Amino acid sequence: MNSTASVVVFDVNETLSDMAPMGERFAEVGAPAQVAKLWFATLLRDGFALTAAGGNGTFAEIGAEVLRGLLADTGTGTDREVAVEHVMAGMAGLGLHPDVADGVRALRAAGYRLVTLSNGAARVAEELLASAGIRDRFERLLSVEDAAGWKPARAAYHHAASACATDPGQMLLVAVHPWDIHGAAAAGLRTAWINRDGANYPNYFTSPDYTVASLRELPEALGAPTAPATGRR
Repeated sequence: MNSTASVVVFDVNETLSDMAPMGERFAEVGAPAQVAKLWFATLLRDGFALTAAGGNGTFAEIGAEVLRGLLADTGTGTDREVAVEHVMAGMAGLGLHPDVADGVRALRAAGYRLVTLSNGAARVAEELLASAGIRDRFERLLSVEDAAGWKPARAAYHHAASACATDPGQMLLVAVHPWDIHGAAAAGLRTAWINRDGANYPNYFTSPDYTVASLRELPEALGAPTAPATGRR
């Protein structure tokens, strides 16, 4: 374990979970599948706004309310509350990206402590990791619901450091979202950006310490031994 960090902190939504099936949930209630991306972006915007104003809110509450507005605009024929319940339930049934399980196993085998830190509920991470058979690799599943605000606020990352009884400088945040990377860096964490799609990193955010195309590549980037791909989800 050659990295200066000893605790790897994973974002959950989109970083670990594959959210592509959420488009199908929208289509099933009569809304365009592409509205799923708008819904998630709007949900994050409003969660960030509450935090910036000194408040907080749960992912489920904000997500449901944003959905009501979007579904009203798209004019679906499904009863709105039934549609909201159907779409929100999809978050609990998502699977991992194909590269996640192997990367997680290799990092844990290399001696890193593994935790999650999500703007969503910890129970969603619990279901996601348990169904993939890797829940036992994680020491803690943390949520900003127990912090003073959402990521990328500094308080969210410091909440994780406090829960793990470590210094932020001993933690490495792994995420696909540049805004999460930027926030973690500002809070004193080291950072690793997973760029699965070959996107350009915004130059107005702090650059990540590590950039990898797959979580399978991260152990080697950190100087840890890699594990062979298993093909298991």
